[in-house]
Amino acid sequence: MPASAENPSLARLRRKRGVEDELGRYVSALFDVLGGVLGSEKLVLRAGKVGALKMMRSEHLTDRLCALARLVFEDPTVEKAITRAQQRRSIAEIEEALADLVAHKTVGDTIEKRVGEKMDARHQEYLNELKLEALRDDAGPETPATRAKLEELEKLSARTLAASALQQLRPQHLREIVGQASAVKALLAKISSPYPQHVILYGPPGVGKTTAARLVLEAAKARAYTPFAKDAAFVEASGTTMRWDPRETINPLLGSVHDPIYQGTRREFADSGIPEPKLGLVSRAHGGVLFIDELGELDPMLQTRLLKVLEDKKVTFESSYYDASAPNVPEYVKRLFRDGAPADFILIGATTREPEDIDPAIRSRCAEVYFSPLTQGQVVTIVLGAIKRLGAKASRGVPKLIASYTIEGRKAVQIVADAYGQALYRARPDKGASARAVTISEDDVRAVVQSSRMVRHTPVKGRRTREIGKAFGLGVLHYTGSLIEIEAVAFPASQAGKGAVRFNDTAGSMAKDSVFNAASVLRATTGLDPADYDLHINVVGGGNIDGPSAGLAIFLAVYSALTKIPLPQDVAVTGELSIQGKVRGIGGTVEKVYAARQAGMRAMLLPKENAREVDAEMAGLEVVPVVDVEQALRELGMHKRSTRKASSSQGPHKRAKRERRT
Repeated sequence: MPASAENPSLARLRRKRGVEDELGRYVSALFDVLGGVLGSEKLVLRAGKVGALKMMRSEHLTDRLCALARLVFEDPTVEKAITRAQQRRSIAEIEEALADLVAHKTVGDTIEKRVGEKMDARHQEYLNELKLEALRDDAGPETPATRAKLEELEKLSARTLAASALQQLRPQHLREIVGQASAVKALLAKISSPYPQHVILYGPPGVGKTTAARLVLEAAKARAYTPFAKDAAFVEASGTTMRWDPRETINPLLGSVHDPIYQGTRREFADSGIPEPKLGLVSRAHGGVLFIDELGELDPMLQTRLLKVLEDKKVTFESSYYDASAPNVPEYVKRLFRDGAPADFILIGATTREPEDIDPAIRSRCAEVYFSPLTQGQVVTIVLGAIKRLGAKASRGVPKLIASYTIEGRKAVQIVADAYGQALYRARPDKGASARAVTISEDDVRAVVQSSRMVRHTPVKGRRTREIGKAFGLGVLHYTGSLIEIEAVAFPASQAGKGAVRFNDTAGSMAKDSVFNAASVLRATTGLDPADYDLHINVVGGGNIDGPSAGLAIFLAVYSALTKIPLPQDVAVTGELSIQGKVRGIGGTVEKVYAARQAGMRAMLLPKENAREVDAEMAGLEVVPVVDVEQALRELGMHKRSTRKASSSQGPHKRAKRERRT
């Protein structure tokens, strides 16, 4: 039958089946694409999850299309597309979603390929590193360059010079420390005990504080009842050079934590991100003594933190990088962060500062021992001992000459060593003379003094004479006493009651207050009005008098200038002067007594309040306690003559006119 005669209904049916067959094949192709993206196993699992297993195997196009939609969108609620338009719209949406899946799959495959390539490269590098480490283990860590450096270091270590003069001449036994018998005894009692105490040593420099601390520990270790072991450490630090970072990046005294990022740690720690605690000097001194020289120079905040360590007897560590649960943290690091580092030690601090400069909390936990200044005779003893240790000889006047330039034992020993070198150079031992046969002469000492530009420690000495308007006061700086020369001159003022007072600007406000107090006492004592005179008061050599203890000396100098009564030049005076003429107590009495002795003074006037502070065994110096200026004038032999002068009712201007008429 010709095609034109075909039934129209049959033709439509054939077209419909053709379209359905075409859509079915297209849906099957989409299933193949989805299977290629997901894989057969994952496709089946997803089909079970979204309820599409039966519909996938159905002969009906609508079922399979619904299953495909559920699989692509992972949505079990997708309904069947009944109409042709719904089916075409569903296929378009499926195509769009499949395109995204294919794109993601392609990108993922590319990235995985690159990752695999990089992993292979890293793996190969790791294998190479393992091989290199194995080779290093066999050959050791040394390279030709490091071996050369090691040989150079060994050559340097093989060259040793003789011990320095200070090491050679330093006392080796407690009995060799000169002039500090009471201080050494007190220190030994506090350290060499079953219950040793923290101690602060006060005193001038160069008198043996460091040496005493070191030798006292050795003496304590020799006694069975002390807690110090035979190997107890003596760790020495200096407060002047001790630096730390408040951020705890570095703290050599207490210890710090090196983080693995900014500061760097050992390689195995850095690779694992583990912070590394570093122990400080307090832990190195555990079980022994931590000696801090110049404790007063230590940073105040560091003093406070040191106090915490003294309380807890340990140092704690903290770090934001530390993770206690990390499996690769070594046990000792965990223990340091958990329990802290042990720091049970005895603190011995030495300082030349005043006690007020030390943290009060530290002072309250420490015993205090004061070392005395050295006298000239004690310095002579130190010089003789140093000459004996050198195996040399010296002229008779050498020890006393050296003692005139210093009151520090350390400095005296340095002068001896330098003078010994001068003597060796002069004797020319290279020509056959023995180094131990040289004799140190006074010229050798003078050569050292001249090259070092040293001056005598006490340029002014007491003299058995009298002078008008000149008195000797006493001062203290860093536990070292010194003589203060105060001189005064008085002239009648051009107009009565309009006299002027000139005084060193550098002497300080407290010294000027002492001048005003002296003027008031003078008016009450002598009947003379200082306002009728032009007074010039001078502190020889300048300098700031930081304290009121020069008040009595200023009064005596002005008194002598006004009354023309000479003052003895072999008597030193000290004491604060009140406006009522009382002599008040002062500080630094012991140091001032030593300064008066060093200057060769016959006697010393001091407040009665301070009389108990003076050791009665100080021979060669008469210590006279006074309570007021009247007693001071009597002791100086000035009272009777001053009374006759003061009894005159004539003022300075009337007396001057009478003298001119005569």
